[in-house]
Amino acid sequence: MVQYYWNPNFQQPNFFNQNPQQMVPPPVTIPTGRPTGLPQGEQSYIENILRLNIGKPGTFHFSFAHTLEQTLNVRNVDGVVKAAGRDHVIITETSSGHDFLFPMIYFDYAEFYEEMEYFPQTIGEREI
Repeated sequence: MVQYYWNPNFQQPNFFNQNPQQMVPPPVTIPTGRPTGLPQGEQSYIENILRLNIGKPGTFHFSFAHTLEQTLNVRNVDGVVKAAGRDHVIITETSSGHDFLFPMIYFDYAEFYEEMEYFPQTIGEREI
């Protein structure tokens, strides 16, 4: 243990010639997590919302900042979500049937043509 600030009341512990069991720091209690108001195990992330709406038609907007031509930096796909992961989404284009795998870092927003599914908006009592 290194003391960074001088404190006249602080005594540096002597780790020499001590029983090794005495040198173990005390156990620490780690909180189990903050209540979110969402159903147990569900979190309101974009990939979870897309997963709830698999198979629903919509337009999905993506933009790419690293393209050389300005006309190529945007891609809009009319289709349905086939799958969504933590860092990607797979969209099937309705007109061609092609599957597109997009990293979520390029996802801007989605427009759904029908009512979309979302997590219940009830907030239970919070534990303090």
